[in-house]
Amino acid sequence: MIVDSAVYRDGVRLDLDCHLHDYAALRAATAGDERDFVWVGLYEPSMVELQEIAEAFGLHPLAVEDAVVAHQRPKLEQYDDSLFLVLKTLWYVDADDAVETGEINLFIGEDFVITVRHGRGSSLSDARHALEQRKTVLDHGPSAVVYAVCDAVVDSYTAVVGELQTDVDEVEASVFSDRRSNDGDRIYVLKREMSEVRRAVQPLREPMRRIATGAVTLIDEAAQPFFRDVSDHLAQAAEELDALEALLSTAFDAHLSRIAVQQNDDMRKISAGAALVVVPTLIAGIYGMNFTHMPELNWTFGYPFALLLMAGSAGGLFWFFKRVGWF
Repeated sequence: MIVDSAVYRDGVRLDLDCHLHDYAALRAATAGDERDFVWVGLYEPSMVELQEIAEAFGLHPLAVEDAVVAHQRPKLEQYDDSLFLVLKTLWYVDADDAVETGEINLFIGEDFVITVRHGRGSSLSDARHALEQRKTVLDHGPSAVVYAVCDAVVDSYTAVVGELQTDVDEVEASVFSDRRSNDGDRIYVLKREMSEVRRAVQPLREPMRRIATGAVTLIDEAAQPFFRDVSDHLAQAAEELDALEALLSTAFDAHLSRIAVQQNDDMRKISAGAALVVVPTLIAGIYGMNFTHMPELNWTFGYPFALLLMAGSAGGLFWFFKRVGWF
């Protein structure tokens, strides 16, 4: 349930002789300096497990309930002495051409950060290790952890948008190729995946803006430039997503237009093929009426002439249709 827990002082992780679940010892270790803080990382905890941490760190019960249930909209809520931030995580499954989602919930206080993860694609171990190598950043306290998590999540958005860009390019190439293709199903799937990405990206822009402009307490003022960078990357991902959706809509319209053109071509070919049959049938019908006073009935070359007339008329029509592009 607890992936990792540690106390940081002056941007350095302290070596403590206590268990990961010993929350009292972790909090006691932060009493020496106001810059000390605890970072506890959890993965899909139960309500009972999270309640223990809530009692130790004084977390708001509504935020605790949201963190356990998950499936929350990205948001930032401020309580009396803590913040609750919800992030949607995204990762791209290349084998299925699908975007999978998870969630990270952050409880932020003056001397602690608690991260609650849901979903297999939301690991923060790399972010923790990278942050521990940047002492000057980690020295900002809990704000540094919030920045590292947000930066990692937004970077994953950029990677997912890049994968979607590749898929859209493939759809465009298929739609405008000479071969016949049925791209409607894939366009619909991509539209649905982009909607999933939009539900993660768009709601997060306002919380990032508030943090970057200093409108949120408990976030170190010196860390605001880092959050402005995250906010810029988030805006870039949102703009690229809008552009991809516009391209995909255009590709879908072009796909429908090509289907209509192909159907017209098919109807022309069917009509031309019918004409090749109708004209010889008309000639055969005339010669098959068997009236007594028909000059061709007693003509030795009447039958060959009729066959030649049928073949000649069909050949003439075929040449004409070929010339005008119906074949």
